[in-house]
Amino acid sequence: MKIVNLGEENSALNSFIQEIRDINIQKDSMRFRRNLERIGEVFAYEISKILTYSNKEVITQLGIANCSTYDNQIVIASIMRAGLPLHNGILNIFDKSQNAFIAAYRKYGKDNKFSIQIEYASSPSISDKTLILADTMLATGSSLVLTYKKLCETATPEHTHVVCPIASKDGIEYLSKNMPHNKTTLWVGAIDEELTIKSYIVPGLGDAGDLAYGSKL
Repeated sequence: MKIVNLGEENSALNSFIQEIRDINIQKDSMRFRRNLERIGEVFAYEISKILTYSNKEVITQLGIANCSTYDNQIVIASIMRAGLPLHNGILNIFDKSQNAFIAAYRKYGKDNKFSIQIEYASSPSISDKTLILADTMLATGSSLVLTYKKLCETATPEHTHVVCPIASKDGIEYLSKNMPHNKTTLWVGAIDEELTIKSYIVPGLGDAGDLAYGSKL
């Protein structure tokens, strides 16, 4: 699995990552969502650089112009709720893409152990397409792998780009072991060292879904 850490480069992305982490700026849920959307736009732009392109003719009012545009059929998939603002940002760039949505959550039992429950999935065919799988946080990696397997029950994509602005080392290791090695690229903005006993990323940013849309029951 190829790993691209955009946070290692100096760009405006680092400012957006800093703001979604900041406990004071997080109080403004609209800004939190907008920052995630902008992060999605940055990642989508970077992904666009490595797609397959061909020259196409376009008729203008004064003649014919040649334009190099990508040929990939793209499906953007996000894990609700936290992945939705990120999804919107990616869709702003790849505006002709098809879209998939998955409802997945942690169901806790004793001793802070949990299982991943997938209750809903809506997706077009991903057969031989470019899949962009987006979630704000990559903690253990288990929900993302299960989501990928759910989407691949009837077909498999040509290549999968996993977009996670903040990831843990444990989550990256889990993805490396459980995603197709030569057909997966992980895009991250920051890699954090630690997980708590409840598998939350440290320093992380907290619960992205709650920060974006309010606390849940």
